[in-house]
Amino acid sequence: MSHFLGLRGRRLNYVALLGVFMPTMMSMGYNLGSLGGVLTLERFEAQFPQLDVNHAHPSERHYKSTLQGTVVALYAVGGFLGAMVCIGWGDVIGRRRTIRIASVIQLIGAFLMASSFNISQLVASRVVLGLGCGGQLATVPIWQSEISPAKKRGAHVGTTGVFVGMGLTMALLVDLGMSFVHRSVSWRLPVALPILFSLPVITFTSRLPESPRWLIHRGRLPEAREVIASLRDTTTDNEMIEKEIEDVMSSLAIAGKGSFAQVFQMGHQRIFHRASLAVGGLVLLQLTGISCITFYSTTIFETHLHIHPVTSRILAAGYQLSGTIGGIVCVFTIEGFGRRPLLLLSAVANTICMILIAGLSSPATNNIGSHAAVVFMFLFHFSMTVGFGGIPFLYASEITPLSLRTTINGISSGIWWALSALAALVTPIAFNALAWKFYLIFTCLNATMIPIIYLLFPETAGLALEDIDELFIMSTGVLDTVRVARKLPHKSKDAPLQGDTDSEKSNGAPLRRCRSL
Repeated sequence: MSHFLGLRGRRLNYVALLGVFMPTMMSMGYNLGSLGGVLTLERFEAQFPQLDVNHAHPSERHYKSTLQGTVVALYAVGGFLGAMVCIGWGDVIGRRRTIRIASVIQLIGAFLMASSFNISQLVASRVVLGLGCGGQLATVPIWQSEISPAKKRGAHVGTTGVFVGMGLTMALLVDLGMSFVHRSVSWRLPVALPILFSLPVITFTSRLPESPRWLIHRGRLPEAREVIASLRDTTTDNEMIEKEIEDVMSSLAIAGKGSFAQVFQMGHQRIFHRASLAVGGLVLLQLTGISCITFYSTTIFETHLHIHPVTSRILAAGYQLSGTIGGIVCVFTIEGFGRRPLLLLSAVANTICMILIAGLSSPATNNIGSHAAVVFMFLFHFSMTVGFGGIPFLYASEITPLSLRTTINGISSGIWWALSALAALVTPIAFNALAWKFYLIFTCLNATMIPIIYLLFPETAGLALEDIDELFIMSTGVLDTVRVARKLPHKSKDAPLQGDTDSEKSNGAPLRRCRSL
């Protein structure tokens, strides 16, 4: 019956996770870290002297720092544009097709960048590369969450931190190895490697299932039945499939047509409230300060902490690896502990690490202080990834109604990319102007996140995607959702839509309450 590579059930989910989600997130991490690692390479500086800050005359340093930040930030600008395109087209052409198109665009961007011989082509390639990655990031977490079982949804999408960390680590290790090569291949090969990430995504998405929720949304019920049967490893005539389809259609009826204007209206489903939480989670991720350090980790170690260039590259790779370890911790704890506790613990640890980094790096000539600051930078990346590495992307795909899921995730991803571009642009300037005081800004921001998360972000672990509609319908205000979420039963059993509705919902209880409102 199934034509999805002959796979069904759990095996089908694992292939989707490893064949599409993993290379997509690794490519995002790799792209975030690769250019920052080649900025100080001899052949790159010779090819693009406009970006050579290390050998610049003091009078030119500010200009070149600004230009360097702009070029790095253009990747995020492209990501913003890619996410915005998904708002209009993501729900029209489907999850899989959007992912494939975005992957092809990323492949083209990597090729253009690797073949750059002047600053203009480099600038254009950064935008194209970001355009593809932005489309992927706005769509892949949605697709993965919609085909994953409820009790595994958090762990599956939570692997974002693991795979992004793996990509970042790979980028810096490649940059380290190529730093010993004194030819143009030293930087051309590293920036060409995203081509290898795009190829498996393009291949697997052509053979793996479309989101059953999107198929139901588009009225393609026979295909939806086959996908659900494959994901559940059952037959298409199983009576539970009809009940699952009915629940999704009821959820769609409650949400309405899903027009863009609805995003800015509250309504009985509190859509604007939900959109604000989706955007807010990704904004908090950026405000941790992770992008500022990730983009320029090698430069921070070498230029601002005065560590030997080779050692700096090794430390930068180790720094990214600590994030991978944090992501693994998140995967194994996210369903047991829940989203809220991990976010709160992460915000507390981030605050402590940031203030210690600021204090230890303030005396620029203190080698012991600099080395201790490196330790707390590692701990910061670990703690940040445990809470914020994957949960904001998961949260944005969980709390949004099906009819507006792509639109709201496109907006959320677009704002995340816009802040990422801003971070890449201002970081070189801010470090030159503020030095260690720059970390104090993020100390305050991380501390502010603690009450925000505690008061505003409800727990979603164990809830079916359709049950989350009920959570917001039952809420009477912005501060009420956390209380309501505590009262809802958070199930651990697999739901019918490959775990997205629970065994109790098979009797129609939660959505019956929704339909009666």
